[in-house]
Amino acid sequence: MRANYFLSCIFIILFSCTNFHSIENRTVGIQPYENFSEKMTDSIVQVIRSVYNLKVAVLPIQKLPQKAFINQKSPRYRADSLIQFQKIKQSDTIDYILGLTHKDISTTKRDGNGNIKKPLYKYEDWGVMGLAYCPGTSGIVSTFRLKHKNPKVHMLRIKKIAIHELGHNLGLPHCPNKKCVMTDAVESIATIDNAELALCADCKRKITN
Repeated sequence: MRANYFLSCIFIILFSCTNFHSIENRTVGIQPYENFSEKMTDSIVQVIRSVYNLKVAVLPIQKLPQKAFINQKSPRYRADSLIQFQKIKQSDTIDYILGLTHKDISTTKRDGNGNIKKPLYKYEDWGVMGLAYCPGTSGIVSTFRLKHKNPKVHMLRIKKIAIHELGHNLGLPHCPNKKCVMTDAVESIATIDNAELALCADCKRKITN
């Protein structure tokens, strides 16, 4: 009985780690939307290669799908709709797809029970910097809420969000280490600025073991 329990635990541990195996053989498709900066796209490509050692392919620029547009509190695009749009368009040669836009994006923020957080007027259409499911194959990053008068700080924020959202797709959850790029932003840009553009040792271990 004890032996069977031990073997079951080993099986569960091995199975739970399969999401992280051989990520260097996987390809990320970068999907810039509309007038997204080519220079910014190139910078994001380089940082993804550096942090995750993934193959990266830049896809042809596309228009944002009109079906994702919403004007509930302000003109925005629903992040979850963009993620689904990208998954439908995803080719067999692409393992993950990361969308890049200068437009504002939003989602519905829910609590641990799946209910919309309160107050409803705030969280039903909640503006975000990026969104990706954990694990998943599609994510989206917006520069709209990452603006800064210093272009270097602006670009650093964008890189951090790109690495963070792609990390979720790779299976990395939020990290308790406040210096890790996978830390939860907790609705504050200051958290992003405080984090480093790097995975902590624990998160690195998860995607390399």
